[in-house]
Amino acid sequence: MYGVGESQFRRYFARASRQKGVTGYELLRLLETRLDSLVLRLGFAQTMRQARQLVSHGHIMVDGKRVDVPSYDVRVGQRIEAGPAAKNFIAVREALEVTPDPPAYLERDKDAVSGLLVREPERDEIPLPVEVDERLIVEFMS
Repeated sequence: MYGVGESQFRRYFARASRQKGVTGYELLRLLETRLDSLVLRLGFAQTMRQARQLVSHGHIMVDGKRVDVPSYDVRVGQRIEAGPAAKNFIAVREALEVTPDPPAYLERDKDAVSGLLVREPERDEIPLPVEVDERLIVEFMS
């Protein structure tokens, strides 16, 4: 769902298991606050691959600085916006029109093609395409 490889997923799991709180929730939170995930949730792209490509081609800026690393960890309060050229891309405009409103932990400005991570996502707010039982993931990875 998030487009990460096995070794990268293991690193995310290790980070999640070191944090306070439920490991499964922390793992989902870490994956959900990746830059490519937030670009998708904000509606700048229709698929995770499209979001990843926007980021890796340098069309996304975080706090006014160009970021081309899809796994960039976005922190609370950081502003995500499309670059000047990307604001006029047909794919981005089309995605903004057809995607639903972002989850409650994000704010979006469609006209400026920007968004803000307001707070950490809660487990029940994360819009996953399929039902996920994170306890089974934790059990498998342990």
